[in-house]
Amino acid sequence: MERRDTYQLLMLIATPKLVDKAAEMFLKSALPIQYRLGAEGTASSEIMDTLGLGSIDKVVLISTVPESFGRVMLGMLHSALRLDAVNSGIAFTIPLTAANNLLLRMMQQTAKDSAQPQNGKGENTMTDRTHTLIAAIVNRGFSREVMDAARAAGAGGGTVVHSRSIGSEEATAFWGLSVQEEKEIVLILAEVENKVAIMSAVSEKCGMHSEANGLILSLPIDSVMGL
Repeated sequence: MERRDTYQLLMLIATPKLVDKAAEMFLKSALPIQYRLGAEGTASSEIMDTLGLGSIDKVVLISTVPESFGRVMLGMLHSALRLDAVNSGIAFTIPLTAANNLLLRMMQQTAKDSAQPQNGKGENTMTDRTHTLIAAIVNRGFSREVMDAARAAGAGGGTVVHSRSIGSEEATAFWGLSVQEEKEIVLILAEVENKVAIMSAVSEKCGMHSEANGLILSLPIDSVMGL
């Protein structure tokens, strides 16, 4: 029987300048760029004021890669973008399994329609899934509450992506529920042992029962560079 290649989501969260460089690498490697999303870091305003900086602009770059090429591409990004440096970025792969088939459908639909980092970072490549990606999708204006709850439960930092719904019919098909048009997506890379505590804390403060009307989910991480 012919073996079918399995695919992963390759995600890079970095500064706009580094993402531009990565996009060129993706093109040279014949990898499609299905999503490029504007985002911002979640460092506290006190820290930013102390450093004399404004908001940390970030960009999220998402592509699909064959599983056999995912680790290779992570290594290339780590070397070219110096992901071991402070405030550079982080790259990781997510398996495209039935558990997150929603993301695959969204990527395929986009293709058809178009026919934070912490100090002291170093290389940290994992295959035993010691980390997970927690995503909290909340109403606009509640990302700070999400991060407050997540940090209290052991999370480090996160990345906020501003978004909007893609229309009621599409939203129903993808999410199985109706959503307000303006949304914020808070992405938190956390250690597996902290996943339940973080998700529980965020759900308690910003879940479906709250004004944030949040949807909290987690995705397994195959490999990661930049921690």
